[in-house]
Amino acid sequence: MVKKRLQKKREAAKTSAFQAAAAKAETPKITTKKVQPIKVETTKTEPVKVETKKTEPIKVETKKVEPAKVETQKAEAVKVETAKVESAKVETKKTETAKVETTKAEPVKLENKRDDDHIYRERLARHLDELKWLYCELYQDNPYVTMHLNDLLKVLKKFYDMRNDALKESDLNREKDPTWYKRNDLTGMMMYVNAFAGTLSNLESKLDYIQECNVNYLHLMPLLDSPRGRSDGGYAVADFRKVQEELGTMDDFAALTAACHNRGINVCLDFVMNHTSEDHEWAKRARAGEKEYQDRYFFFDNYDIPSLYEQTCPEVFPTTAPGNFTWLEDLHKHVMTTFYPYQWDLNYRNPIVLNEMIFNMLYLANQGVDIVRLDAVPYIWKQLGTNCRNLPQVHTIVRIMRMICEIVCPGVLLLGEVVMAPEKVVPYFGTVEKPECHLLYNVTTMASTWHTVATKDVSLLRRQLDIISELPRDYVFQNYLRCHDDIGWGLDYEYLENFGIQEVPHKKYLNDFLTGKYPDSFARGELYNDDPRLGDARLCGTTASLCGIERFGFEGNQEGVDRAVRYDITLHAFMLSQSGIPVIYSGDEIGQVNDYSYKDDPEKSDDSRYLHRGKFDWKLAENRHDPATVQGKLFPVLDKLEHIRSSHGIFNSNVPIHTIDTWDNSILAFVRENDEEKFIGIYNFSENDKVAWINEEDGMYTDLISGREMEAKGVQIPAFGCYWLCRNKQ
Repeated sequence: MVKKRLQKKREAAKTSAFQAAAAKAETPKITTKKVQPIKVETTKTEPVKVETKKTEPIKVETKKVEPAKVETQKAEAVKVETAKVESAKVETKKTETAKVETTKAEPVKLENKRDDDHIYRERLARHLDELKWLYCELYQDNPYVTMHLNDLLKVLKKFYDMRNDALKESDLNREKDPTWYKRNDLTGMMMYVNAFAGTLSNLESKLDYIQECNVNYLHLMPLLDSPRGRSDGGYAVADFRKVQEELGTMDDFAALTAACHNRGINVCLDFVMNHTSEDHEWAKRARAGEKEYQDRYFFFDNYDIPSLYEQTCPEVFPTTAPGNFTWLEDLHKHVMTTFYPYQWDLNYRNPIVLNEMIFNMLYLANQGVDIVRLDAVPYIWKQLGTNCRNLPQVHTIVRIMRMICEIVCPGVLLLGEVVMAPEKVVPYFGTVEKPECHLLYNVTTMASTWHTVATKDVSLLRRQLDIISELPRDYVFQNYLRCHDDIGWGLDYEYLENFGIQEVPHKKYLNDFLTGKYPDSFARGELYNDDPRLGDARLCGTTASLCGIERFGFEGNQEGVDRAVRYDITLHAFMLSQSGIPVIYSGDEIGQVNDYSYKDDPEKSDDSRYLHRGKFDWKLAENRHDPATVQGKLFPVLDKLEHIRSSHGIFNSNVPIHTIDTWDNSILAFVRENDEEKFIGIYNFSENDKVAWINEEDGMYTDLISGREMEAKGVQIPAFGCYWLCRNKQ
């Protein structure tokens, strides 16, 4: 869809108009009188009595539902005090905001062994003062801030009460062991449900394979309701409480998470914070002219204010979706759309938006989600005159979300998707005293790894590891080689300039090499969002194709295939030995190559990221135990590396790490050391056999991969090979 612009777009903005427009933009009106009441949907649950002052009792309509017996001690009727809010009728058909819903839930029996109310009060008391302070600071210009804060607090308790017994027990166990996710026993895998198994029910039947992959952290890519053809791979959400119909239902999802938990598998799900689909109920009501819902987005009658935003806001997709606003012909208004025209940016200056999105997050947590991936979190606060990225209010919101999770569902982790330079990523951890995200993507190390593949020079990658090694050990990164997204070249160009490397020509070299344009290149990838004006583009492709398995396989070059498999293993070994949680992209464990069939699908052909989002090849997976195949060469070694990692405490996130000299620019080496063991990882990014000129004088080491004993001196390492040297110090 092409973003239309008014014909007056090119007219010069006057200075006086700038100030007036900015003032108008910074103080959006929020309609509060006609606030829609909280709807509570329940199944197999006793009708909730709501006592209010001067308010008629809330009616709860159910269909053929037997009242559930809930045994409690001193179970008082829930009192909801409202200010200037009309009495509410709660129905089960047209769902409104702040929905609290259960799926396939047996009645929860609360016994004497756990005082849930006491537990909740203690958690709330720990955070209440800071929560109030931050909330009121964020919305200090809103005359109804106290009312919105009270509404938030009341509904938090409802979500806690609806959390099932198993999840509450898990919360308690994780509270007692707050470092549970920082050890070496978590291995992740990310996948699209439809590509891997077709449906959620079928995925449940594939859990044996997932466990065979040693996976106990399963990241399911976006699966919530989104419109076909305008879904952005599921990141344009039309309903945060409904699963895509072709995948199943929310009941199926809750059953899947329960089955995963029974096997010790944690489930991660994306939570798209920055925007909704234009098909979301809020967007539909905004489009129908309801001012209250227009105030949940950024609407403008003319292009004056949008033109001022455009002066400072970069474009995310300059080729496929230029600009940050979309003209709606039916409304004769502009709406802010930072990403695609069908994704309308939410206005977090409106406290109703923050409250309702928090309720959506808690709803998903109550379906059994263990890790909430906060999508595009740096973009969520907009301010005229800035680049609308990483503003202080973003950190306030993330801190509020962290505290709310610690109150309602402390077993849930927040994973921040912050695709930025290292100095902008780290602040999303917060501080040790006031943490924000539990986990962050290690984006720069991933990009630096592929930079090293193309250049065969480890200098930049070593620098990146040194930066991370200096961070507090409490900070935990999620490490990966490939994911659902493209590879962006947000590298440390200030450092590279010391070697005469300029950003634009260097990006072109990286893309040319990794798309196979160089005669000696083994990689096979494709460009994404190529912008010839800026000399910028991003890269797509699977690990196997970028390592050469695709090229040499199609050429019938067995020696080349073996070398490419070795490189694939080396890159995974490097990823697995970094500090943090390793996550493998589904299909990488069997060396799955690019899927070019996306070009034949009109709904996907414009998005080259589908190159590495192909369907999982179960026939290839059957070869994983046949040593004569690529799968049989790759799968068992990755399996061995994962078992080694989980059995050696040296790979815990709190173990210090530092790089060492190898006196060869194509060989990377680093040391991890605790009281029990010393580990040296050595990785050759060259197509030639090399010698790593390290000189550790502390005795014999064992290569954990091959079992071979050697000294850590002048180590001969094959082309694209690696060693995991380890010495027991006791």
